[in-house]
Amino acid sequence: RSHKILKRMKDISLIKSTRIRSTPFTSRLEKQGVKAFTVYNHMLLPVTFSSPQEEYNHLKTHVQIWDVSAQREIEVKGKDSSKLIQLMTCRNLTQSKIGRCYYAPLVDSNGGLINDPLIYKMSDDRWRVCIADSDVLLFAKGIAGVKNLDVNIFETNVCTLAIQGPKSFKLMEKIFGDKINKLKFFSFDYFIFNKNNFLISRSGFSKQGGFEIHIDNISAGIDLYDSLFKLGKEFNVKPGAPNHPERIEGGLLSYGNDIDINNNPFECGFDKYVDLDSNIIFLGKESLKKIKKKGVQRKLMGVKINTNSINIYKEIILLNNKDEPIGKLRSAAFSPKFNKVVGLAMINKDFCNIPQKFSLNLNDTKISGEICNLPIL
Repeated sequence: RSHKILKRMKDISLIKSTRIRSTPFTSRLEKQGVKAFTVYNHMLLPVTFSSPQEEYNHLKTHVQIWDVSAQREIEVKGKDSSKLIQLMTCRNLTQSKIGRCYYAPLVDSNGGLINDPLIYKMSDDRWRVCIADSDVLLFAKGIAGVKNLDVNIFETNVCTLAIQGPKSFKLMEKIFGDKINKLKFFSFDYFIFNKNNFLISRSGFSKQGGFEIHIDNISAGIDLYDSLFKLGKEFNVKPGAPNHPERIEGGLLSYGNDIDINNNPFECGFDKYVDLDSNIIFLGKESLKKIKKKGVQRKLMGVKINTNSINIYKEIILLNNKDEPIGKLRSAAFSPKFNKVVGLAMINKDFCNIPQKFSLNLNDTKISGEICNLPIL
């Protein structure tokens, strides 16, 4: 499917400007044969180098280097920084620890999802919010202004490399020493390479394991990028990008595709990240209490569809056995594991039973499928 899209778009150019920024690694990606970019947080994000299936198989077996600099980092510093961070998220961060990162949905006053970032606690008065694709900087500044909070909020000049795949641990040990493999999941620390210090977290947008390297010294980052490929040859290292079949199977959600501001945390399976019982104060708390009491009318579920390709760039409605709409497909991709398309769909609550059969119309043909839990096993 990706190759068909690329073929159709071969005469279309994406004009780079200060509004659509490249990354320090873009020129290297081009030399390495990147075939497509998307725009994410006003920045270029590589999409594919070969094909989703080839990259899926490689990611599950070896190790890839992803330029994910587009997942920008918003820093919040100052006396009221902890207060502002808690105001933005429904997750209780009062017991958070320095050196840890927390998956924490951000919600507006109606309980709608603004973003689903990782929040890094750098110190008691300094945080970093590593964001998905939406303008969290403006959201944070708006709250701070209305609340008259003593904070400094800005987008950091940090670019991120994700090292993902089962051999990522061997590659990172070769680069940074055996201490790196003692880093716990969703923790971060500082590690030295060629006399330069790098903040590294045990995290990433895949289920294959790995790390994210947060780079503020760009020249040192370029040297590290080249060294990862030079020293990683024995591990069959390749450039890559977040892989949609792999992340859909793993139930990793993409903000703007699977979820957005029109969804609340309960619809998206984020119940465990919503604290309505303690005394914490966050935007949208009262709205979420009402939503929880009433109950949600729909829920994000996994789906398996009996076809080997699908065009998700138009709205696809899922139907019950009476040809009545029961939900909408949000994301989908061919899965080499299941040899069919897997996806994420927002399903009306009455049809979330497992397994639940459905159909959809694809190119004037009725295709069958079934609803399943996340992750898709």
